[in-house]
Amino acid sequence: MLLIYQNQADFQALSEDEKNDVMNEVGEIMTELTKSGEWVDGQALHAPETAKTIRVRGGVPAVTDGPFIEAKEQLAGLCVFECDSVERAVEIGKRWPDARYWAVEIRPLIDIPAE
Repeated sequence: MLLIYQNQADFQALSEDEKNDVMNEVGEIMTELTKSGEWVDGQALHAPETAKTIRVRGGVPAVTDGPFIEAKEQLAGLCVFECDSVERAVEIGKRWPDARYWAVEIRPLIDIPAE
């Protein structure tokens, strides 16, 4: 899984051309991964301020507005792809445009067999 992190203020400060360039690069990578059969799925997330954080302590739920942690960079989206190695996944991550501005994280999914 490729986890995409962004700083919302920094993203909004990009020019429209820069934002379009980022989205076009993402589209090109997704097309490439689809053609190679590696693309599984992906989704962008709404802004962090739309999040609800839920904690249950002593059986009592507490729901608060906003992200789990206060940080400049927040999770902005995720992509799932299947590839032959961690090295290939890192290669894809290095090309993801958000890695140039903020960060992306590659994390393997745990394969839980169906019963």
